[in-house]
Amino acid sequence: MMLASANSLPTYRIGNEKLCRITTHAAKKLLSLLESQGRAKRGALRIAIIGGGCSGLQYKMDLVDGPVARDILIQSQGVSIVIDPKSALFVSGSELDYSDDLQKGGFKVTNPNAQAHCSCGESFSA
Repeated sequence: MMLASANSLPTYRIGNEKLCRITTHAAKKLLSLLESQGRAKRGALRIAIIGGGCSGLQYKMDLVDGPVARDILIQSQGVSIVIDPKSALFVSGSELDYSDDLQKGGFKVTNPNAQAHCSCGESFSA
């Protein structure tokens, strides 16, 4: 399903949790972060795959105001996630969780497409 802008051109697509699912704990943390920035209603977590790290690919996550042209918007657990089409190829079927661990805490992606992970857990290969 595509949404149209004021000039009737498609701007972004709607995806579902088959592309990326977020756990309840991660959704609560994301909502808290968005609220602290005043973005609770429109804000989203952008997940992108970029080159780098020990294994060749790594996740980049940013809080954004919402989807832009060509993005895929996923609503899960009451929060929004946006993914660009190229990154979607690498994250399909993934789950996003959050850990409060002092040393390795933060948002963590469990990705069934990852063939190998580096020992630090920050990058992967597909």
